[in-house]
Amino acid sequence: MGDWLKAVVQVSVFISFSAISAAAQEDPEPASGPARYIGSETCTSCHEDQAEAWAGSHHALAWTPADSDHVLADFDGSEFSHDGVGYAFRIQDGGYFVTVTDTDGSARTHRIHSVAGVAPLQQFLIETRPGQLQSFDVVWDVEQGGWFHLYPDQHLPPGDGLHWSGPYKNWNARCAECHATGYDRNYGARTKFYRSELIETGVGCEGCHGPGSSHAALARAGNEAGPGYGFKPGLLEPGLMMQQCASCHSRREALTGGTPLPGTEFHETYNLAWLRPGLYHPDGQILDEVYVWGSFLQSKMNAKAVTCLNCHEAHSAELKAEGNAVCAQCHSPAGNPDFPTLRKADYSSGQHSRHAEGSDGAQCVSCHMIERTYMGNDGRRDHSFRIPRPDLGALTGSPDACTDCHQGRSQDWAAGQIAKWFPDPSRRGAHYGTVFASARTAPQEVPDDLMAIAQDSSQPGLVRATALYLLRPAQTAALSDLAAELLQDGDPLVQAAAAGMQSGRPPAERAARLLPMLQTAPLMLRIAIARALLDVPPETLSPSQAAQLAAAMRDWQRSLSTRLDYPETHMVLGGMAMQMRNLPAAQAAFGQAVRLDPQRADAWQTLVRVTAAAEGQAAALRIARRGLQEIPQDQGLRQLEAELLP
Repeated sequence: MGDWLKAVVQVSVFISFSAISAAAQEDPEPASGPARYIGSETCTSCHEDQAEAWAGSHHALAWTPADSDHVLADFDGSEFSHDGVGYAFRIQDGGYFVTVTDTDGSARTHRIHSVAGVAPLQQFLIETRPGQLQSFDVVWDVEQGGWFHLYPDQHLPPGDGLHWSGPYKNWNARCAECHATGYDRNYGARTKFYRSELIETGVGCEGCHGPGSSHAALARAGNEAGPGYGFKPGLLEPGLMMQQCASCHSRREALTGGTPLPGTEFHETYNLAWLRPGLYHPDGQILDEVYVWGSFLQSKMNAKAVTCLNCHEAHSAELKAEGNAVCAQCHSPAGNPDFPTLRKADYSSGQHSRHAEGSDGAQCVSCHMIERTYMGNDGRRDHSFRIPRPDLGALTGSPDACTDCHQGRSQDWAAGQIAKWFPDPSRRGAHYGTVFASARTAPQEVPDDLMAIAQDSSQPGLVRATALYLLRPAQTAALSDLAAELLQDGDPLVQAAAAGMQSGRPPAERAARLLPMLQTAPLMLRIAIARALLDVPPETLSPSQAAQLAAAMRDWQRSLSTRLDYPETHMVLGGMAMQMRNLPAAQAAFGQAVRLDPQRADAWQTLVRVTAAAEGQAAALRIARRGLQEIPQDQGLRQLEAELLP
């Protein structure tokens, strides 16, 4: 194997907390046995071209050792300061170190454990206790050179949940599964320690293709024919392939404790975020870092079965062409026979772009893929491929591509220009964004409009599901009945949102509507159904119904048990316990939430109220004062303290 590949095939022997699977070190077993991971190194002897393209990719370099082959930052005595905290970087005995001097003058030195990413920034991981890695907030700008803080406008002292040592910056829980192959978090709920395991760091061959032992055995036997060539049948089918990309390139809630086997349906392992406030603008444009998939699902490209690999090379992940040539693969006078319904036209002309040829404004992405910067310097483009709609700005509060560039101009001006250039108003019709903008503040004013969007099968499933999600605060018996018709929709996102619309119906009616769905529902939908039936008394169900519901509840509980290192999980458990009127369990859950994140005001406030109900005012007052020691400025806790004073 060449040095170029040795530098990036990183087995986990360098990670102190993990143990590489023994299966990856043995010869592949016969093709008839269960497939096992064998490591990317095994793949290269037959697939050198693909391996060479992959070796320099962001996938291969997603997580690497802290050594001279991978660290690009200046650790040779450089310094940085932010918010009164000083950082000094040095190299010693072949290791990389940072000394953090806090505002009180105390200093602590940390050894850099490993590296996340390669461009446009590198982030560094620190092992704060055996097995636990944290993502450091001072990162290196690879393109410009120099250190910078990821959150320059936030004051994040030690003890804050968002400080680099806090629960929301925990690498094991929040990041590793998408930066490794065959990852299992292995968090001990009792010990509070991680025993994480993985096959290799970085997204290796098997990270996308699945365990390769059967494939390798078939190849060595000279027999690569057969279903899936030794891989899971159907894994390379476009729909499953897209879901494999989505498993990391999406804003979602993981339902398991590690990396699912490639080829697993997305909804069996993840709960995709709807177009919620804080994540997306009302019209579906990206706001927070949402990682592509939720945007792409809104697009006409997705509706026409365009895939990631139509634009991106599979192994390098680079674009297949430069600039507008990527889009011109299909959007041209010649068209593309793979997409016969696409209108053939000269999109490269000034008649279309209305900007000078070769200018920034004439680039397809400038108008159809707005860019937003995350993590300080990492530009990400919106993959919904929408046409510019400045006319929606005043109605939705959303941005637009035109005034992104023409920052001195108003959205009214931009809308007027587009109307002059393209007088046909058919592309500027009604948009779900106007309804969503109203629903975010007053859903009771637009219930019929939201339901109409949910029922419109021509809309993307994610949009329809979001309409039902926004409708929940305004649901009525009539709206629940209409939503019930969508329980049989072909999109699990719509089904899950429709299940959430049933909470206002009587328990027996709710159970009758939802329980029949469990037999074929993916895990995401099973959990949504269990959540909707949480308060149904078992005695109101038949024995078979009770057994079905119990199985769904166990699925939900198993999923939650894989995320007991998340404060959010304990908030959910506390809410479940309160709904079941189990006050001791609720106290325990909210107590765990504040242990993991002492700055979480909502957990402290709920813990105070639950303690008052369970143990009385004196005990609740002690909890309120403990909370005020952690967050002394929280007005909610101060109000509770005043109410509890004798």
